[in-house]
Amino acid sequence: MKKEQRKSEVHSCGSQKMVASRLQPPFLNPLFSSNYYSSHPLPSPSRPTFLALSANPQETSEPAKDRQKVVRIAWEKLVRWSRSWRSKAKTDVLERTNKVVVLGGGSFGTAMAAHIAARKAQLEVNMLVRNSQVCQSINENHCNCKYFPEHKLPENVIATTDARAALLGADYCLHAVPVQFSSSFLEGIADSVDPTLPFISLSKGLELNTFRMMSQIIPQALGNPRQPFIALSGPSFALELMNKLPTAMVVASKDKKLANATQQLLASSHLRISTSSDVTGVEIAGALKNVLAIAAGIVEGMNLGNNSMAALVAQGCSEIRWLATKMGAKSTTIMGLSGTGDIMLTCFVNLSRNKTVGIRLGSGEKLDDILGSMNQVAEGVSTAGAVIALAQKYNVKMPVLTAVARIIDNELTPKKAVLELMNLPQVEEV
Repeated sequence: MKKEQRKSEVHSCGSQKMVASRLQPPFLNPLFSSNYYSSHPLPSPSRPTFLALSANPQETSEPAKDRQKVVRIAWEKLVRWSRSWRSKAKTDVLERTNKVVVLGGGSFGTAMAAHIAARKAQLEVNMLVRNSQVCQSINENHCNCKYFPEHKLPENVIATTDARAALLGADYCLHAVPVQFSSSFLEGIADSVDPTLPFISLSKGLELNTFRMMSQIIPQALGNPRQPFIALSGPSFALELMNKLPTAMVVASKDKKLANATQQLLASSHLRISTSSDVTGVEIAGALKNVLAIAAGIVEGMNLGNNSMAALVAQGCSEIRWLATKMGAKSTTIMGLSGTGDIMLTCFVNLSRNKTVGIRLGSGEKLDDILGSMNQVAEGVSTAGAVIALAQKYNVKMPVLTAVARIIDNELTPKKAVLELMNLPQVEEV
């Protein structure tokens, strides 16, 4: 009897070691060496093994140490790879850039102007603004009195109301004018724009009557179909950029060299910049997430709870993916920073202008009263109608975003919209 008990204990101990060894291999990642597997072959037991919990801590301490070692080695390899990559990364774009112009004096344009100016003290950053008071505030007090009165701007940020002076000799142009005003604004300054000047668009949305994206508006308004264009998007609140909090965004251009150059210009220790060639995906995701944010705000304003918020955002993400892919976007883009990343930030954080509109609509306020009390543009309000027109054009059903458009048009109350959405047919998830 004792021999059988001893034999059982030996087998149990062996099983624990065998299972522990199965848990040790490093992550299946191309960054990490695969030599581990050649020197540590996985055991092939003749019969199933089961993990037994031991009351003796000494029996589990060795596997724990081995696991920690594997994690430490994996991390060290990642850090070495990162340092090696950084040592080879080019920085010549920033070095040879002498002047950047920012069109617009809003919160995000100001934040990006401050960010770029801080990258290089010798860089001249011109902000073209309409408001003479904001212009004076930036030049005399080094702050944007309207949006960031408590934040000091770098001294190399200069404001002007003169388009020709702002654009003269610029190496890059950051376009931060709201979408609905962009076409007329650009037509007014077209004569001052160099045909080779790269435009980095910070504006998100669709033009209401034409359904155009910024990649279409900018070259058409400037009368130059070859105007270099880059879309910048991703989860990024202006206030957090001003506070230099860690942020990640994506630049998209059909010109890979231009996308890489823009990445070099903007990337810093607190701003990660990825590149993409999917301009349509980045732009359409950035436009549609504003409409979805209004829907998320309505749910919060009506106090419908966390379950409904999660369900609504998930449905909205699917609707954005359906339309974007029909328009030629990559589904991976919609799952990235400019899609899911921006959607999560805009829908779940109350700093969002569009979500604020939704919260107030859900609380029973009138749209005209809401917009009249805001000092910033909520692009989702004007984009909603354009989104539905695109959905019809591409034959895509978008119940959540359509409901938002109907509420904005005052043809449906938030309460009625929720009832209609909940009574939609129960279908297979796609």
